[in-house]
Amino acid sequence: MAESVELPSRLAILPFRNKVLLPGAIIRIRCTSPSSVKLVEQELWQREEKGLIGVLPVRDAAETASVSPMLSPGVAGESGERSAKIPVSTSDGKNQQELIQWHTRGVAARALHLSRGVEKPSGRVTYIVVLEGLCRFSVQELSVRGTYYTARVARLDMTKTEMEHAEQDPDLIALSRQFKATAMELISVLEQKQKTVGRTKVLLETVPVHRLADIFVASFEISFEEQLSMLDSVDLKVRLLKATELVDRHLQSIRVAEKITQKVEGQLSKSQKEFLLRQQMRAIKEELGDNDDDEDDVAALERKMQSAGMPPNVWKHAQRELRRLRKMQPQQPGYSSSRVYLELLADLPWQNASEEHELDLRAAKERLDNDHYGLVKIKQRIIEYLAVRKLKPDARGPVLCFVGPPGVGKTSLASSIAAALDRKFVRISLGGVKDEADIRGHRRTYIGSMPGRLVEGLKTTSYLNVPFDLSKVIFVATANRIQPIPPPLLDRMEVIELPGYTPEEKLKIAMKHLIPRVLDQHGLSSNNLEIPEGTVKLLIQRYTREAGVRNLERNLAALARAAAVRVAEQESTISVSKDVHPMDAPLLDTRLAEGAEVEMEVLPMGVNNHEISNAFRSTSALVVDEAMLEKVLGPPRYDDKETAERVTTPGVSVGLVWTTFGGEVQFVEATSTIGKGDLHLTGQLGDVIKESAQIALTWVRARAADLQLAAAGQLNLMEGRDVHIHFPAGAVPKDGPSAGVTLVTSLVSLFSQRKVRADTAMTGEMTLRGLILPVGGIKDKILAAHRYGIKRVILPERNVKDLVEVPSHVLASLEILLAKRMEDVLEEAFEGGCPWRLHAKL
Repeated sequence: MAESVELPSRLAILPFRNKVLLPGAIIRIRCTSPSSVKLVEQELWQREEKGLIGVLPVRDAAETASVSPMLSPGVAGESGERSAKIPVSTSDGKNQQELIQWHTRGVAARALHLSRGVEKPSGRVTYIVVLEGLCRFSVQELSVRGTYYTARVARLDMTKTEMEHAEQDPDLIALSRQFKATAMELISVLEQKQKTVGRTKVLLETVPVHRLADIFVASFEISFEEQLSMLDSVDLKVRLLKATELVDRHLQSIRVAEKITQKVEGQLSKSQKEFLLRQQMRAIKEELGDNDDDEDDVAALERKMQSAGMPPNVWKHAQRELRRLRKMQPQQPGYSSSRVYLELLADLPWQNASEEHELDLRAAKERLDNDHYGLVKIKQRIIEYLAVRKLKPDARGPVLCFVGPPGVGKTSLASSIAAALDRKFVRISLGGVKDEADIRGHRRTYIGSMPGRLVEGLKTTSYLNVPFDLSKVIFVATANRIQPIPPPLLDRMEVIELPGYTPEEKLKIAMKHLIPRVLDQHGLSSNNLEIPEGTVKLLIQRYTREAGVRNLERNLAALARAAAVRVAEQESTISVSKDVHPMDAPLLDTRLAEGAEVEMEVLPMGVNNHEISNAFRSTSALVVDEAMLEKVLGPPRYDDKETAERVTTPGVSVGLVWTTFGGEVQFVEATSTIGKGDLHLTGQLGDVIKESAQIALTWVRARAADLQLAAAGQLNLMEGRDVHIHFPAGAVPKDGPSAGVTLVTSLVSLFSQRKVRADTAMTGEMTLRGLILPVGGIKDKILAAHRYGIKRVILPERNVKDLVEVPSHVLASLEILLAKRMEDVLEEAFEGGCPWRLHAKL
């Protein structure tokens, strides 16, 4: 209750601009300014017991320009000025020169709810404060505490004893009845429109009248001046009179609005009037012969449709839609979508097609060779595809689908096919599309429906509702992986896989394609920037470990930008010496007369040759070396020591996995702790890999005695301890069965306390009986091992057929070890072999 609040002598002050908080009302304030944020943090947020704060109304500067009285202690009577320029004193007792406009009366409030927004990069914080008004006060003195204000205040509302005595006044009783009657009449009117007025009626019957006037008036919109008037009404009789007047005025405004609404509903709507007027205007123009088709947008659209060359059945459908459009008004909801639909029909290339040229397979092959290095089988398949198109142009061959990691040239291959056929190339990105309507188009029964991406690409089909011939369009699809492609769609495409590049291939691509393109994009030439082959090798080995060449090109672009800065800074003429004199010769005059730009300087004999050499050396090509690599790109991100450094303790093994970015090396770490025999798995793992871990642990526990992992007489390998297996790079999701052999090797290493060979990586699925099953992505995995500097790779024996796809120079740098059983893997994974293999059996 407001009358039971003990008001302290000093309050922190929160300014409330152009608004007033009344006692009993609840408001929500968003604090963003530094002063209000500091007040909330120190007075509310950091305190366990939330105290009271004062809320003072503040006017805008334009509104307070005429307010000039000064507030002095003890002056603020019932009839005095309520808006004043208050002198602000700092904590050291000195008055500030700035005078701030405040209202001299406010309301003490308590915080019901506090919430803190997320801190922005600039350090700015926002607080949301829900406050309840408690009682009125007057400001005796205002001062500054840090960045916010505090005030010495005096209570204005009556105490509980004074209120009990005032309630016996007959005049107050009569005013209370009049206010409640007016308020109840307003509630009765609002009940017909709102369902929440029931709570207001309860307040009217239960809340004391001295609080009810403030709460009720605060519930509807009134002007700022009227709010201040209620705040300044300290006398209860005056407050009830003003509240009754405001409620009655609000009631009358509602009744007037209802009368206007009823009158308007009986008349024609505005849109109906406009329709009749437009019809009359059209008839008048026809009578006068002043109907200008050039000014009619619909007529212009019709002419555009006539010249589009639509088939007869489509033209009949378009005319029907055009007649429907003529009958609609621009304000109607379906007018815009209908017009967009007709404009699309007019824009589609019904009769326009790329001119068919005689296909030159030799030229197409040369273009593919010039645009792409390697990819022999892929380019051969594209040539076969083009050969069939040449012999039978109307043949409906399969849709080619290039599948591979990012940056291996999928989209550029499709562009090369378009160039070889002299066709326009349209790229449609389907990343993030979750609805097939985005591809084929939305149903036109929905307002705001749009054509699909295929039809949009044809402008530069369920949405069309008319047939459109796509038989002459060659579709080429690209994807990072096959798994998400729906089987019915995958069945209608020919998948051509593009594996990652070897370091040697990346070097050739960089020297032949990437460096010339990067130099051209940055306005440079080989005279400005030179990147030797050895530097590119270091760049590939130490800064990129991707399957494609996208990051390699980004790093080359960073080097080009650094060179561009140097070239741009040296565009001005180089001054060799202070004693240089311009050449005055007939030859020079002749060249200038011909319009040539000649800049010549004579070097005096006294100039030091060393200085001349240094001056001209700065304009020579910038050669990128190892030091510049580190200066521009930072320290190396990768090195050949990573695998050796990570496989330094028992329990760590090296696996090979396949991702959408190509093959990757995956470390598996295992450790044991005192526990109850539980298995813990971390690293954002999928269900399949979790099952592989459980199979691996079961197999090791079943072979513990044969593998000499358990002590004599020990029956349970997990007795008294837990095993924790972690797959590093925890933010990357992982799944698949190919980590089975890696998990077993890690567990055997843990229990035997023997380290796995650091130069050996492995992949393969394992059954519960210990058989090694084949897995996919062998070529990408071997290329990943080659990039990481791995020397030995353990593969399932049944994957030997996949080695044909691996480049010969990569195979020559690796020792490929084939395994049929898990014991074969363990034999090769540990230094010196597996001495317990003789005891192991299936």
